[in-house]
Amino acid sequence: MKRYVITLIVCTFLAAIQGKAEAYKVGDIVMVHLQDKTRYVCNPDHVLSSATVAKIDSILYALEQKTGIETLVVAVKEIEGGDCFNFAYELGKQNGVGKKNSNNGLVVLLATQDRCIQFVTGYGLEGILPDAICKRIQIQKMNPYFAKNEWNAGMLSGIQAINSYLDGSMEPEDIENENSGELYILGFVFLFMLGIFALSYYIQRKKTRCPNCKKHTLHRTDSHLISRKNGIKRERVVYTCSNCGYTVVKDEDSDDESGGIGRAGRGGPIIFGGGPFRGGGGGFSGGSFGGGSFGGGGAGSRF
Repeated sequence: MKRYVITLIVCTFLAAIQGKAEAYKVGDIVMVHLQDKTRYVCNPDHVLSSATVAKIDSILYALEQKTGIETLVVAVKEIEGGDCFNFAYELGKQNGVGKKNSNNGLVVLLATQDRCIQFVTGYGLEGILPDAICKRIQIQKMNPYFAKNEWNAGMLSGIQAINSYLDGSMEPEDIENENSGELYILGFVFLFMLGIFALSYYIQRKKTRCPNCKKHTLHRTDSHLISRKNGIKRERVVYTCSNCGYTVVKDEDSDDESGGIGRAGRGGPIIFGGGPFRGGGGGFSGGSFGGGSFGGGGAGSRF
């Protein structure tokens, strides 16, 4: 019994060490594409079945033959540091995924224990496969499966969607349907802003309308201070119609800006950001694929 307990403890300890060692570094990922140009899936932990890997390899080989786009798919249990974007970006960068002149590389990373899926695109692919489409494919086609640990179904569904989008076989209405929610929101925001503009214009026009001759020719001609209280300034303002000479006197409240910065918050301009931001390092050349450059495009999500 004692020997059994000791053996159990040792096995548990070794399993824990082995499990910890499964956190991959970028340099640990073997490029199967070097061994066989028709292979694109690195699957060292056997997260995906051999049938799924073969199917994805077939899809991506046909995609490269048709479009020239080079793709690297990596499926592992855990990555060192858990930063899926940086890991995927470095995979593409260090291995030169994508053609050198067109920079049309794509990296797809699945880390099951880190619960993340990440797409990273080369400079030349960012406009063809925009971040919003990458995110939509993950959310609609992959994450529902990944949330249930169905790695094969999720990855195959996502790769098929990427392929359909990049090779032009995806129906235009599919994109329109997916964008409809965003279009409705944009339309609502536009109408809301238009309503605010119209209301402001109406109020301003009403203030200049002469009660006597009905023309919009009232102009402020005089004013004097009545009171200042709690940061509010009250003035008696005189408006005179330049058409008929009619006079209107109104008491108006406004923010009291006499006290330096005060409520108006005056000061220097506030500048947000600077130059353009890219989510990664600089370009590079060389590598075992075509030597493409990555610019940090793509998208990632957790499930």
